[in-house]
Amino acid sequence: MRQGQAWRLLIIFAVLVASLIYITPTVNPDLPSWWEKILPKKKVNLGLDLKGGIHMILEADVKKSLEAHMDGVAEELRRELKSEKIRFKTISKKAYNSIEVGLEDEKDRIKFTDLLHKRFPDLSASPQGDPNLLLVRLSPQAEDHIKGMALDQALETIRNRIDQFGVAEPEIRRQEEGRILVQLPGVQDVERAKEIIGKTALLEFKLVDEEHSLEEALKGNVPPGSQILYHVSKDPKTGQVTKIPYLLKKKALLTGAHIIDAKVQINQQYNEPYVTLTFDSVGARLFERITEENVHKRLAIILDGNVYSAPVIQEKISGGRAQITGRFTMDEAKDLAIVLRAGALPAPVNIVEERTVGPSLGKDTIEAGIKATLFASLAVGLFMLLYYKLSGLIADLMLVFDLILIMAGLAFFGATLTLPGIAGIALTIGMAVDGNVLIYERIREEIRNGKTTMAAIDSGFGRATITILDANITTLIVALVLFQFGSGPVRGFAVTLSLGIIASVFTAVFVARVIFNLLYGNLKLKKLSI
Repeated sequence: MRQGQAWRLLIIFAVLVASLIYITPTVNPDLPSWWEKILPKKKVNLGLDLKGGIHMILEADVKKSLEAHMDGVAEELRRELKSEKIRFKTISKKAYNSIEVGLEDEKDRIKFTDLLHKRFPDLSASPQGDPNLLLVRLSPQAEDHIKGMALDQALETIRNRIDQFGVAEPEIRRQEEGRILVQLPGVQDVERAKEIIGKTALLEFKLVDEEHSLEEALKGNVPPGSQILYHVSKDPKTGQVTKIPYLLKKKALLTGAHIIDAKVQINQQYNEPYVTLTFDSVGARLFERITEENVHKRLAIILDGNVYSAPVIQEKISGGRAQITGRFTMDEAKDLAIVLRAGALPAPVNIVEERTVGPSLGKDTIEAGIKATLFASLAVGLFMLLYYKLSGLIADLMLVFDLILIMAGLAFFGATLTLPGIAGIALTIGMAVDGNVLIYERIREEIRNGKTTMAAIDSGFGRATITILDANITTLIVALVLFQFGSGPVRGFAVTLSLGIIASVFTAVFVARVIFNLLYGNLKLKKLSI
């Protein structure tokens, strides 16, 4: 055996075994328990166009996040004006990005203007007819920054929710004009997915207003500082919707911003699920203080404006834990826990485009893609066999090795196989034998020049390798650029193309040469079949 041949054979054997191990979970889902403990269990994930699922485009209502920001600014301005003893008549929100401030006289206006320059550089003030009536607006740069932050936070929140929902390889990315693309392969329950993704998940704890009459409030006489909210429930058997009104204090004593965990538990007495909340250290202190100061009062738990429960506080609650009870199904309790763990959306999201791809359509697409790949492989393989004889058979074996390596690479990287990805594999089949053709034609030329069999093989592989590397490296660079800057389908194509290029170079330059050395160097075949 030629020097170094044993090591080359060992490398090829190791790569082949490792590839087959990575492919096994994909081709055989029913693996024994011991396999998952010691061997890889990743499968090749199928994209939305192959597996079916949900395609949605969401639009975040960023004006709501600007309104919330300006509400905070108005409160901060009140505190600062009182602290600086600047007299004012009114501070009220004028629009989603502006506040109207009415000051007492010119001295207060000058002080207020100085205060804005020093402590609120993102705000500007302009008079509204009356010089002491000012319209305070956000600067365009600050407005764009808040919108961008809201979109980024919405994107991250949606991604966290979907990750906990258990979807393999979802496509979630930001698009132009404040839109978010969401693709969920394998998910068919559209309504449940929409509920999880779109729920604002604003959790608030508010005291029940027991000092005023609920009946009077329902007639329209709502006391200042109070509001009416409802507990809305639906009977799963009859579908009947019931609404129970509550008169609550407007001020939220605690919000879901301090939640670090939410889990589903089962009430052993009634065998009903409920959700337990765990607060961070700040939230735990606030909750303890709230319950201590309001013993024997009712504390309402509200999510997105719906009162889930309003239990009576019996005693101070320490330890940073609370419960949300209600007539939940198990799925409803799990979904509620998911959105609470993932956090509240900074702004409501609206679904502007929705499309469902059925699994049967995906199945038909897979079958069509597999047929196209097989036909391409057979056509190329038959041509190589007829034209190059035994050497063509070696090229065909390299083609099979290429396909194994591509599928193993998809499983190893946890990549998603899409319809454009199948097109990339089909293209790779044609490109894979291109390297073999270059090598074989070079070997033929060396034999015509009178060289011996092994000398022609060595010269053919040596001289063609540089050309093969040059051609494939440039294609690989293009594939990597497509992956980096392309969208979902383009990236699917780039993944399989990149893996195919690397695999074909390895088999054509390295594996095929080892086989030729074995046949014509070690086994001493006399006639080169090419």
